[in-house]
Amino acid sequence: MASEVPAIRIRTFVDASINEAGDYVLYWMIANRRLVWNHALDRAVEMARSLEKPLLIFEALRVGYPWAADRHHQMIIDGMAHHRARLDGLSVTYYPYVEPEEGAGKGLLQALAGSACAVVTDDTPTFFIPKMLRAASAVVPCRMEAVDSCGLLPLRAASKGHAAAYHFRRFLHKTLPEHLGEAPRADPLGGVQLPELDGVPDAFLEQWPPAHELLADEVFWRGDPTQASAEEQDGRDPTKASGPLLDLSSLPIDHSVTPTATRGGHGAARRRLDDFLADGLERYAEDRNDPDSDAASRLSPWLHYGHISAHEVFSAVAEQEDWSPQRISGPPDGRRKGWWGMSEAAESFIDELVTWRELGYGFCYHESDYASYESLPEWARETLEAHAGDEREHVYSLEELDSASTDDEIWNAAQRQLVHDGVIQNYLRMLWGKNILAWTEHPRDALDIMIELNNRYALDGRDPNSYSGIFWVMGRFDRGWPEREVYGKVRTMTSRSTRKKLKLDRYLERWGAQGSLL
Repeated sequence: MASEVPAIRIRTFVDASINEAGDYVLYWMIANRRLVWNHALDRAVEMARSLEKPLLIFEALRVGYPWAADRHHQMIIDGMAHHRARLDGLSVTYYPYVEPEEGAGKGLLQALAGSACAVVTDDTPTFFIPKMLRAASAVVPCRMEAVDSCGLLPLRAASKGHAAAYHFRRFLHKTLPEHLGEAPRADPLGGVQLPELDGVPDAFLEQWPPAHELLADEVFWRGDPTQASAEEQDGRDPTKASGPLLDLSSLPIDHSVTPTATRGGHGAARRRLDDFLADGLERYAEDRNDPDSDAASRLSPWLHYGHISAHEVFSAVAEQEDWSPQRISGPPDGRRKGWWGMSEAAESFIDELVTWRELGYGFCYHESDYASYESLPEWARETLEAHAGDEREHVYSLEELDSASTDDEIWNAAQRQLVHDGVIQNYLRMLWGKNILAWTEHPRDALDIMIELNNRYALDGRDPNSYSGIFWVMGRFDRGWPEREVYGKVRTMTSRSTRKKLKLDRYLERWGAQGSLL
């Protein structure tokens, strides 16, 4: 079937003919958890329209994934609640499923696919999803496609992962312009009339009950401020929680990693984006690394959970800048400034959103061992191994680091912020990792601890950009520096120099030992 979605973004997992006798087109939503700016949803809608069949959106949440916890479940369920309300009254059937115990959802996808014309799902390169897609392709009896809606540049546009931002930036400048006009639809379901499905078969609902009891209205409006009344919104940050959180105690997940105040869903993500454009973007280039200035976008949690698209964020910045592709200037020479033809602040932000974010996605897509110590550049491994026996000023255990029990005030504050809020301020996140490298007996131990703490607590953990940041600490995407103890030729950062460089008074007042909410 011909597609309006670029062919380079579509991977066929089950190369079978479309089952025109099927009852519906099934969109299995697993990574791009949004109803807007989504190439995968575009593909599912165009299939349903072409076949004149209903569209069934199936969004599931397992309990057996690594680091499964209340924090991550709450964010995803907030998004589900948004979807249920958004789809109410439309000619699309929505089936949200939250697994009550490990293995309870086994067979559900296969059962749904058995009545489908075709299955469309999301393509993304990290965590358990690639393995899950391969497993699904063995049981889905009809055509199955995975669609890449990860970033502005298709994952398959490059033939390899790039070793440094400079080299990737040159490739991006040369290749991206041809893809800028291929954005997904802002509202794929707007004005779409499809045949309606007469509900999900009762046999499925009896064996795999939908998660409606977890998608109460009060949960929904926390995720989408547009649904709150004026009284509810008055005096409240609509991207934050209000009222009781969900009772997830019956689920076999980690209840010690509690939900944060940040809520999931596209509504909360869009409100945060609008606030950033109004109050943070113009200060971004100069102040984003300053913990006391709050100039960072803070969009990474919603980008990670798929609640907002990089395409939507880019489009909003371009609109504010009154930008068009004709303003791109100069050769594809890899420079950080001046190529886009935007303001300095906007270009600084776009370099993070596009260059650095998609550098990480591309690396993870092409390098299946992206999370292993062996994936580090050879020079980095050699120098780290050469200095593995150097005497450390401190050596801390995982438990001491987890509980922020070091002798470093700034590091402890960053760890407390991670545990409580699920984020660390941008610059301090790099310092957080560099100190772990200096405080562990071997670089392998440092890597294991960074992955464990980040993926346990971070709202944007388990993401290509999490692995980019962690491995950057150990030399990936970087170059050799003057050789020092412990670090070797890997770049160093210290709390002493950070204290001199950044304004930290308010940050330490908030997250220091006296100000911590823990």
